Amino acid sequence: MRSLLAILLLAIPVAAAPAVAQNTYETDASHAVIMDFETGTILFSKNGDEPMPPASMSKMMTVLMTLEAIESGSLSLDDELPVSEEAWRRGGAASGSSTMFLDVNSRARVEDLLRGVIIQSGNDACIVLAEAIGGSEAAFADMMTQRARELGLENAHFANATGWPDPGHMVSAEDLARIAQILIRDHPDFYGIWAEREFTYNGIRQYNRNPLLGVFSGADGLKTGHTEDSGYGLVGSAERDGERRIIVFNGMDSNAARAAEAERMMRAALTDYGVYDLFAAGDTVEHEAEVFMGTASTVALRVDEDIAVGLHRRARRDMTVSVNYDGPVSAPIVEGDVIATLTVEAPGMEPQDFPLVAANDVPRKGLMGRIGAALVHMIRG
Repeated sequence: MRSLLAILLLAIPVAAAPAVAQNTYETDASHAVIMDFETGTILFSKNGDEPMPPASMSKMMTVLMTLEAIESGSLSLDDELPVSEEAWRRGGAASGSSTMFLDVNSRARVEDLLRGVIIQSGNDACIVLAEAIGGSEAAFADMMTQRARELGLENAHFANATGWPDPGHMVSAEDLARIAQILIRDHPDFYGIWAEREFTYNGIRQYNRNPLLGVFSGADGLKTGHTEDSGYGLVGSAERDGERRIIVFNGMDSNAARAAEAERMMRAALTDYGVYDLFAAGDTVEHEAEVFMGTASTVALRVDEDIAVGLHRRARRDMTVSVNYDGPVSAPIVEGDVIATLTVEAPGMEPQDFPLVAANDVPRKGLMGRIGAALVHMIRG
C-alpha cells in the first residue's frame, strides 16, 4: 500500500500577488537555465538538460582545459605555441570565422591565446591550444568529453575545440552553466579576463561580444555563441549584493534579441528567484513512518544531506513538502536504510525528490510478538 504520511505547507508571510502574476520565467529561447552560483541550484530550466548545438559557448570548456593544463604545470602562460597551417586555414583570417588573426607559422603566447579565445572568440586560438595540449584537435576534443564525464556533465559531447557545427558536438544548457560555475569558483585568478572589453592582437582591435558588460551592473562574464544551427546564445554571470547567478540561453533569432534577453533574464535571475534552505543534513522530519513487526510502532525519518530548492519568489508561498513511503515498513530496520522520499512541489517547478533514511534501528519482534501482531493484523483486516 502506498502511504502518504503528511503534506506540510511551508508558508512565509508575503503580500498578496495579483491573480495574473507568473510564478516562473517565460522566454523565447529554445533552451534556458538560471543557476544559483553558490549552491549550484537550478532556479529555472527550459529544456535545460537537453543536448543542443552550443556554438562558441563550448569554448568555455577549451578554456577550462587550458587552465587545468597551466595549473598542472604542463603549460605556462609564457609558453609560445606554434600556429599551424591547419589552425590558420580553419580558424584564422582565411576562414572567415571568428578569429584572433594569428599569422600562419608564427608563435603566440598562451596568455595571449587565452584572451584570443575569451575576448575575441578566436577559432584559430582554440585550435592552437588544442594541438598543443592534445596533439591534434580531434584528440583534444576526446579529452574534453572525457573531462566532462569526470565533472559529471552527462549531456556534453565535444567534436572540436571551437564549437564549429558538428552533429557530434552537443552540450546542454545545464552543463554549460556547470562549466561556468567551475571557471568562476576554481579559477578566480583568470576570471577577470572574461570581463575585459577589448583585446588588440597583431594590430587588430576586437571587442568582447558579451552584451551584458557595461550595460548590466555586476555582470562580469562569460561567453556568447552563434551559428545558423544554434541561433544566438549566451552564458552570462553577474553578482549583486553578495548573490551571483549564472544564466544560459540559446536559440534567439538575432543579436539584438540576444542582448535584450540577456538583460531581462539576468534581472529576473537576481530579482525574482531565490534559494530556500529546507533541511540541514542530520535533521529529522516532523512525521515518522509506521513499522510492521518491529519492537517500535514507528521510526523517525532523517535527511542525510542539506536540502535546498530554488524557485520563483512568488511560488514560495505555495510550496508543499510531502513524505511518501511504501508502508508500513517491515522490521528489521537498520539506521541509514532509505525507506521514504521527501517530495518538494511548487508552481513552475518540477517536483523534486530527496531520500529519507531511518534515524534509528528498529529490531524485529520476537516470535510471540510477531504471532500477536499477525493476529491483530488479521482481526483488523
